[in-house]
Amino acid sequence: MNVALKPPCPVSATEYTVKVEDLEPNLRPPESPVLQNTPYPPKVLTLRDGTKMVVHQATREDVPKVLKAIRPYFDVEKDFYDIVAVRTYAEILAWYRYRIKDHYLLLGTIDGKLAGIVNARLYSNDIAYSLHTMSFVRGVGLGPSLYAAKVEYAFDYLGVKEWWATFESYIGIRVFALKWGKKQKPWPEYQHELGGARVFYITKEDWDSFIKKRFPYFIGERPVPEDMLKKAKNFTISEKVEI
Repeated sequence: MNVALKPPCPVSATEYTVKVEDLEPNLRPPESPVLQNTPYPPKVLTLRDGTKMVVHQATREDVPKVLKAIRPYFDVEKDFYDIVAVRTYAEILAWYRYRIKDHYLLLGTIDGKLAGIVNARLYSNDIAYSLHTMSFVRGVGLGPSLYAAKVEYAFDYLGVKEWWATFESYIGIRVFALKWGKKQKPWPEYQHELGGARVFYITKEDWDSFIKKRFPYFIGERPVPEDMLKKAKNFTISEKVEI
């Protein structure tokens, strides 16, 4: 039973109006100056079939198109596309609405068409959390190339010391945990924010001394030719691909 509590002393007003402009700073997560002042430098990656993919950082203005590209996969049960699509959609929408801390989104485009997306966020200046990877083109190594790009951004440009990840799919854990030699944090002391699952992690030393040497083709080439970058930034989305 709720009982109204009377003020413990006389007050000059019994009601107060709060403007939403005053509430917003309490709802909006802080933004890291490191992330805000260190944009991801675009690059070109050559995929397994020889296709050239441009990887660049999305802006909030890109979000409506990206969300539209994700929606068709909500009901695709195969390979966990449904849960990945829904969670990725929510994370990007939260970024669009300023309701997630230090989120970043990278886009992979092929000939001006959106081919894949990856996102992550800074937990702190020392730790970055991997969020999701979605490929709209399969069978050419696009997902691993984009995943490596978001890790590259965290270690080589934002200066974090550890990369934390968890996985919903068998493809993800096989490619990004087993092949990358990721270690595990003790569970349940350490849990990933995506459902409290086990944390797989790599350090800056792992990235420099092992992963970049084992997978040098993930690094790509910079700078991106001006015409390719312009087309990438004005990307279009394709029809849903069969999974």
